[in-house]
Amino acid sequence: MKAVYLKAPNDICITELPKPQNRDGYALIHIKSMGICGSDIGAFRGTNPLVSYPRIIGHELAGVVEEIGENPNGIRAGDRVVVDPYLYCGKCYPCSIGRTNCCEHLQCLGVHTDGGMTEYFVHPAHMLIRIPDSIGWELAPMSEPLTIALHGIHRAKVAAGQHVAINGAGAIGLLYALSAMAYGAEPILIDLSAERLAFARSMGVKHTICIPGENALARVREITDGRMAEVVVEASGANSAIRGAVDLVSFAGKIVLTGWPKQETPLPTNLFTLKELDILGSRTSKNEFPEALELIETGKVDVRPILSKVVKIGEVPDAVRELSAHPERYLKINALTD
Repeated sequence: MKAVYLKAPNDICITELPKPQNRDGYALIHIKSMGICGSDIGAFRGTNPLVSYPRIIGHELAGVVEEIGENPNGIRAGDRVVVDPYLYCGKCYPCSIGRTNCCEHLQCLGVHTDGGMTEYFVHPAHMLIRIPDSIGWELAPMSEPLTIALHGIHRAKVAAGQHVAINGAGAIGLLYALSAMAYGAEPILIDLSAERLAFARSMGVKHTICIPGENALARVREITDGRMAEVVVEASGANSAIRGAVDLVSFAGKIVLTGWPKQETPLPTNLFTLKELDILGSRTSKNEFPEALELIETGKVDVRPILSKVVKIGEVPDAVRELSAHPERYLKINALTD
């Protein structure tokens, strides 16, 4: 079978590997489609300290079950499924209270362990979710990044009528904005790129702020009639944006930290107390796949415009190199195996 193989940083190719054998408690999946994620680009660049080499990348995966034994979710051979890529131990404290996404020993496919940018993949049977027939293969992997946004939305308990300020208009930030709209909230998307913000407006995002030309603090105050945003999402990983979130958030507001900064961020903790803020980390996802698939199926979150390009598996190495060199040109690139 073909596999996307990262020998070392900046050294990616297609290799041939033996087709894997299924085992008890697992399922053999014929992978049909896959998404290229920012973590794959970090692995390619050698900037993700969690990645060891060589590594098969990929964690945004969809396919058809070829072999499966007894399993608790009723998945059968022939079913179309998406893969939950976050492997948890089931034994640590977070797992014991159902927060498997922050397992102390969490392993993400393609980062801590080999991923599924392959033609066949073996995965725990209980971590498969059935895909509605109406969702095409090219769109199915989009459910995984949508779960990231939904998890942050759930963490903050976003409600209709709230303002949600989002730093970062990449794929995750845009999915946050679309998810907030699906919940009846009003997103305010903040980014450096006028082009990405224009694209967001074309998708129905009413409020955008292009920094540094626009004053984000003044604009959020204007949009919210002085209240400021009840929820601020940080999806860029920029230290300045993390610090700025404390100013953009309302009194009694919530800050959701999804971006991963490379360095620590000094923060005015006196404002945490003054405003009585909730500071919420938001890592990966937990049980959000069914909702993500339902939102895609119904069109409540339209992910198709976010998909910039679709390639074949053999073209993935070139696509990774292109994404690494010119990230501003694309939001998402997915690949098909057939």
